[in-house]
Amino acid sequence: MNDAELRSLAESLTVTALRAGLITLRYFKSEDNGATQKADGSPVTLADQEAEVLILEDLAILTPDIPVIAEEAVSRGEVPEVGSRFFLVDPLDGTREFTGGSGEFTVNIGLIENGEPIFGIVYAPALGDIYLSLGRNEAVTAKVADPAAAAEAGLSSLPLVAIRTRPPAQDGLTVVASRSHGTSEGEAWLNSLPLPVTDRRNTGSSLKFCLVARGEADLYPRHGPTMEWDTAAGHAVLGAAGGVVTTVDGAPFRYGKTEAGYLNDGFIVYSSEALRGRLAPVTAAR
Repeated sequence: MNDAELRSLAESLTVTALRAGLITLRYFKSEDNGATQKADGSPVTLADQEAEVLILEDLAILTPDIPVIAEEAVSRGEVPEVGSRFFLVDPLDGTREFTGGSGEFTVNIGLIENGEPIFGIVYAPALGDIYLSLGRNEAVTAKVADPAAAAEAGLSSLPLVAIRTRPPAQDGLTVVASRSHGTSEGEAWLNSLPLPVTDRRNTGSSLKFCLVARGEADLYPRHGPTMEWDTAAGHAVLGAAGGVVTTVDGAPFRYGKTEAGYLNDGFIVYSSEALRGRLAPVTAAR
């Protein structure tokens, strides 16, 4: 897809993400969210399920020829065959934050082409923040003051602000970390870096990618497993804002790992290729 096609997709799917967010808000902080556990022990709610139905219905109309890998469908064994282009959908990333009353959950829609994320929307409805890529090198954010009105009016009604990652750190690193998935391996990796960690931001869901994308942090290391639908949308936004994602060993971070069931190993999010180059010798040595 070229940038004009990606912009058109953003205009259509912004409405989809906003409408899905309205569903999650309806169940947020409600005792009637139908929270249960899936076979793998992870939580799922009616918000996850209903938001995914809406997203899948919209994608079937907008892009009927592009297959969709969606979290709740996969958990039911519904895994379509994919080619070089497919969507990855997480209707409610950060379900633990959602059920725990935190607003740090997101609606994620990402598009993969030849193993790379080329488009993404990350919407945090409870926080009123939306992030999206409008092209391969253009990322924006906006405050959504009135979700229902925005869902009717679409992208043109949002006060879009361009975002870029920050220049390479010189003296110390601001690091984004997970609220619920920190590891001793990750701490050891941070301690091995040639620059000290001078500030740490903790947040949930794919918002960690967005903090780096908007220039508020240098680095987001994740040494534990994730699924491709957890990372694709945020990765796309981050890449369009100037950031880089690699495996822990420094290899390109790719999508479409069908044989692994779309499971990701660890990864490192860098604010820039220049920062990756400065820290990569440490990564490669591990």
